[in-house]
Amino acid sequence: MGFGCWGFIYTFLIGILFFHSFCYSEKAPNYSFLLKATSAPANANYDYIIIGGGTASCGLAATLSQGANVLVLERGGSPYDNPKVTDVGGGSALNAGFYTRASASYIKEAGWNETLVNESYQWAEKLVAFKPPMLQWQSAVRDGLLEAGVLPDNGFTYDHLYGTKAGGIIFDKDGHRHCAADLLEYADPTKIKVYLHATVYNILFRNNNGSPKPQAYGVIFTDALGTKHTAYLNNNSMNEIILSAGAIGSPQLLMLSGIGPADELQAQGIKVVLDQPMVGQDMADNPMNFVFVPSPNPVEVSLIQVVGITKFDSYIEAASGLSIGSSWAQKISGSIMKFLLKVPTCYSSILCILVGM
Repeated sequence: MGFGCWGFIYTFLIGILFFHSFCYSEKAPNYSFLLKATSAPANANYDYIIIGGGTASCGLAATLSQGANVLVLERGGSPYDNPKVTDVGGGSALNAGFYTRASASYIKEAGWNETLVNESYQWAEKLVAFKPPMLQWQSAVRDGLLEAGVLPDNGFTYDHLYGTKAGGIIFDKDGHRHCAADLLEYADPTKIKVYLHATVYNILFRNNNGSPKPQAYGVIFTDALGTKHTAYLNNNSMNEIILSAGAIGSPQLLMLSGIGPADELQAQGIKVVLDQPMVGQDMADNPMNFVFVPSPNPVEVSLIQVVGITKFDSYIEAASGLSIGSSWAQKISGSIMKFLLKVPTCYSSILCILVGM
């Protein structure tokens, strides 16, 4: 499932300039289980502990709560107040808001049940995915991609298909942003706790019955006042701690907890629980090229609605209506910004070419 899976990597340009909007939901601000971590007990037990309340975690927590007691620990706050990428909902609460499904080949290679996967997609799409309006600019982008040979024309679809398509967006017909946090509407409020401003510092491990394989049994986290709390797993072999703290946060927490390259951990005075040399290694962003098309006249505002999916693993998308004044230009380096400084206000569109996503 891809909540803005391509939009994440240009959050800086798109998010800072004008896509910093609040998540919208009639019910979400009244979630009874969305609580400040300062209200958490010193010690408590749960069937599942999920570290991180991002895009993947919200749907997972809602599902698990239908049959188990679930704790979600989120370092940030509520996306319905002052959205940041570290809030509940993660990047889906802040980025460009494009939604797409995984490719059929990916699902097959992963060994997933295709029927169950499609049912799960529909479960999420009822709350967070919408058909784009396809106004003048995005229609022109679609026509341009087709003219350039990014074929066939797949019309509107959530599916990942080669060619040109209009995909889903997470803005409803009234322009309100929705995000993964809205999926918590599906949760059983009596079986879930989502603690905000809860920073996990350590995952607790032990070796059962002399086994060389360590087993996670709890976590230590602090609230906004610095008070420590401990959450433990109930004594059941099916219970789990699920680490979903992001591409940087997850390996960082593993290393802080003693799982990672032994020499690096020892150099930092961290007790080695398990030597895993590849934890935290080989991190890289996906390559991306931007093309700015400046205009002296206002251009309609549109986020990512159309994508060209090529067979050489590049993805072509476009946004429009970005008003870039000189004050912003001074904050963004590069020769294109020097050009934009020549005009007091420049309305531009952005064409993004993303490789190997």
